[in-house]
Amino acid sequence: MAKVVFRNSGKVIEDNTQIKEILSEYGIVYDVWGVDRLSEDLRKDYELSEEKQKEIIKAYEKELKELKEKMGYITEDIVVLWEKTPNLEGLEAKFKREHHHTDDEVRFVIDGSGVFPVNIGDDIMDIYVEAGELIVVPAGARHWFELDENKKIKCIRVFKTPAGWEAIYEKDEKATWG
Repeated sequence: MAKVVFRNSGKVIEDNTQIKEILSEYGIVYDVWGVDRLSEDLRKDYELSEEKQKEIIKAYEKELKELKEKMGYITEDIVVLWEKTPNLEGLEAKFKREHHHTDDEVRFVIDGSGVFPVNIGDDIMDIYVEAGELIVVPAGARHWFELDENKKIKCIRVFKTPAGWEAIYEKDEKATWG
């Protein structure tokens, strides 16, 4: 279950309906698609073949189609971060730096969990996500990503263009990651 924590006040929200409402005030989309339709093998396998990746995406074909039509996205893929990810520590260091994108950051969590801290001006809002949950951080929102104590996450990513997803840390400093 998702959780939102406001760092300054310490306010914690754990009700999905309230989370959806509060995040929408900041232009962030939150939804629950669930993972019950996936076999245990598809959820827990972090060394996915191309066939298994396609099977996961097909399982969410309806939701992905609706999201793409509504938001103008054109493509999706699967990203996996776990102990066997090459240069995981280096990637984590990049993800933990505050940045924004010219495209929305869309993640549907298939397995694992993580935290999306979002800078909302006078506070930082930590958005904890886990399997079955969708989050869309809008283009331009200053945020970062952290793996939690589980140190693994597997997500469907959705894009308008892969180039629009470059991280912009400072005025002219960009980085990309696969």
